[in-house]
Amino acid sequence: MSQASPKIVPVILAGGSGTRLWPASRDSFPKQFQPLTGDLSTYQETLRRVADPTMFDDPVVITSEAFRFFARRQAADVGVKATVVLEPARRDSAAAVAAAAAFVEKTRPGSAVLALAADHVVLDDEVFRNAVRLGLTAAETGKIVVFGLVPTEPKTAYGYIRPGAALAGNDDLCLVDAFVEKPDAATALEYLREGYLWNSGNFLFKASQMLAEFSKYAPDIVAAASEAVEKASEDIGFVRLDPEAFSAARKTSIDYAVIEKTAEIAVVKGRFRWSDVGAWDAIWQVSERDGEGNAVHGDGVILDSRDCLVHSQGILTTVVGAEGLMVVATPDAVMVVPREQAQAVKGLVDALKLGGRDEATLHRRDYRPWGYMEALVAGPRFAVKHIVVDPGGVLSLQRHQHRAEHWVVVNGTATIEIEGEAPRLLTINQSAYVPLGAKHRLSNRGKIPLELIEVQSGAYLGNDDIERIEDIYQRS
Repeated sequence: MSQASPKIVPVILAGGSGTRLWPASRDSFPKQFQPLTGDLSTYQETLRRVADPTMFDDPVVITSEAFRFFARRQAADVGVKATVVLEPARRDSAAAVAAAAAFVEKTRPGSAVLALAADHVVLDDEVFRNAVRLGLTAAETGKIVVFGLVPTEPKTAYGYIRPGAALAGNDDLCLVDAFVEKPDAATALEYLREGYLWNSGNFLFKASQMLAEFSKYAPDIVAAASEAVEKASEDIGFVRLDPEAFSAARKTSIDYAVIEKTAEIAVVKGRFRWSDVGAWDAIWQVSERDGEGNAVHGDGVILDSRDCLVHSQGILTTVVGAEGLMVVATPDAVMVVPREQAQAVKGLVDALKLGGRDEATLHRRDYRPWGYMEALVAGPRFAVKHIVVDPGGVLSLQRHQHRAEHWVVVNGTATIEIEGEAPRLLTINQSAYVPLGAKHRLSNRGKIPLELIEVQSGAYLGNDDIERIEDIYQRS
C-alpha cells in the first residue's frame, strides 16, 4: 500500500436479522449486535478488526432505522467513530453496496472500500488484514476482490469459488473462474479435492470501480442508490438515505447483480479462520470447547455429554447425558435442537410467526435509544418492568390514557418530571406515582446507569398507549 493511497474505508453491512439463531437473535435484536461467542458482538469485533488507523479510515455502517441506536452505541463502546447510514427499506445487498460505494465516492473520493458483513466471525485478525493488503494490490488495478476461504471440511451451507490463474505470481491472489451455488455433500467433497474456496461474501474494491460495474450490469440499482445518496439528509447524527429514491431499487443480492457477471473479479485465498455463524452448529464450531467437545456460553452446566452447546442468557441451563445437542435459553424461550438439524430453526421461527407468538420476533428485553426495558411479570390489569437508563439517557415527555405508573429507584439517581409537580430527584429506595393522563418524563443525568422498577396498572397496557409530546431521539 503506497504512501499516496487513500486509506481503505470499511463498510459494515449490519441490517440483517438471523432467524436461524433464534431465540437469541430476533427481529428486534438481531445476531450481529449480540455477544454470541464472547464479550463483544460480532459487529463490534468487526469494527475492531478494521480499526488500525494506519490502514483504515473511519468506517461507514449501513443499517436500518430499527437498529440505528444499536449501531452507534456499540461502535462508541469499542472506541470507534462510525458514520451510520440508514436504509429506509430492505432491498438486499445490491442496493446497500451501491449506496455505500456512492456515499464513499462522494465523501472520500478515490478510496477503496472493504465491504464486510457485520455478523461474521474471524479468529485470526492479523492474517485477515494481510489478506486485505494482498487484495488491495488487485483492487487498485480495477479488480473487485472477493475473499475466499480455504475449506476445512465439505460444507454444504456455503457457496464456492473456483479460482483461476494467479495474479502477479502469487498463488493466493487469483482470477475467478466460476462461482458455484451451495452443493450437496458429494459435490462439496469434490470441490475440496479440486481446490475450490468457500465464498465469504466480503469484498474489496475501489468505490469508483464498483459504481462503473453497477452501471454495466445493474444501472437501475445504481441510479436509485446514487439518487438516494444525493438526496440524503442528516438526522440527529445519522445519514438518512432518501426513502423514495432508495425504495425504487429492485431487491436482489450484490452477487446476482454484479459479482457473478463482471469480468473484473479476483479472489484472495483467505487463510484465516472464518464463519458466517449462520446457525447454532456454527456457533459451536467457533467456540472454545472442553475435552468432550462441549461449549458453554453464559450460565450453563454440561455433565456426561459430548459435542453439546449451551448458550444461556440469564437462567441456569443444564444438560446431562446428551450428544450433539444445541441448547439455547433466554428469559422467555428455550430451544433444543440436534446439531445436524440446526438449519431447521428458521422453519421453527416461521411456525411461531404463523401461530402469532410474539417470542418469534420480540425479546422480553426491549432496547430503546436511552437504554432498555425488560418485562418481569404481567397480569390482566398490571405489568412490572425493569428499566435501565444509560447515563445521559432521556425518555420522551409522554402520557398515557389508560394506565398509571409507579416508579421505584433501585440504583442511581433519576430526574423526574410529572405534570402538576416541580421537577425532582429520586435516589435509591425512593418512589413516585404518575397518574393516568399526566405528562411525565424520566432522565438520567448521572454518571452511572439508572435502574428502577416500574409497575403499570390500568385497563390497557399496550405500547400504543404512549403519546409522545417531546422526544430528543425524534421518534414518532
